[in-house]
Amino acid sequence: MNIGIPDLPTVRARHPEAVAEAAARRARRPLIGDSGRLMIVAADHPARGALGVGDRRLAMANRADLLERLCTALSRPGVDGVLATADILEDLLLLGVLENKVVMGSMNRGGLAGAAFEMDDRFTGHRAEDLARLRFDAGKLLVRIDYDDPGSLTTLESTARAIDAMAALRLPLFVEPFLSRRVDGRVRNDLSAEAVTKSIAIASGLGGTSAYTWLKLPVTDDPDDMAEVLETSTLPVVLLGGEVGDDQEGAYERWRKALRLPTVQGMVVGRSLLYPAQGSVEQAVDTAVGLL
Repeated sequence: MNIGIPDLPTVRARHPEAVAEAAARRARRPLIGDSGRLMIVAADHPARGALGVGDRRLAMANRADLLERLCTALSRPGVDGVLATADILEDLLLLGVLENKVVMGSMNRGGLAGAAFEMDDRFTGHRAEDLARLRFDAGKLLVRIDYDDPGSLTTLESTARAIDAMAALRLPLFVEPFLSRRVDGRVRNDLSAEAVTKSIAIASGLGGTSAYTWLKLPVTDDPDDMAEVLETSTLPVVLLGGEVGDDQEGAYERWRKALRLPTVQGMVVGRSLLYPAQGSVEQAVDTAVGLL
């Protein structure tokens, strides 16, 4: 079935079984390819209600535009795959652009951006059994820890059980930990070297085994601290991109420096590539791939 983005609503309405059929026939690949590096484009932001990019508050709300940007990014040499929630991954499956790509499902999205319950990030996305049934390749979860918010304990426990469930199915799980706190009512992640070090230590010890656990980590406020910070664990690491603002070149240089460290295996980058402050999606993606 060859369809375009305008056809998606019709296919979903009349042939919902097409999603499972596309998943069953998708050609798969190893997590780490010939390059020995991993470059994943992230698009799991909308399900947390985080639609803004820079000063555009609803930049990611146009699904057709987002899918076009994702299709462009996935077509570029050196891009290994995509991270997203079920709705977006299934759109991409139906469009046929996930062949021989790493498909990473987002597992927890309950802690909506700006909500009073933001730190109680219960698992409302993919379950381990969903990822296995759809023949996806990995999962990802976010675990933010606020020492002043009891909701963080629910997230920690849910994370540990998800690690166990994924390991039982021999599926890699990318864990993105932060120490966080509320500032003027908004959740802020602490990117100091000490905070990132503590988050690594906590995340590495979750679950009954760490055999299939990866870490998805930010570059610290001072990139020169990253070498010492990453000595906290032997788990493989991918760097997360996050919003880079107008200083795109500065962000690239921080990533380039961190990518030289021995536990760092690649990058998972979203908005800064899909909605670059300067240039096109193609240029932003190619530059990021070049860093690897």
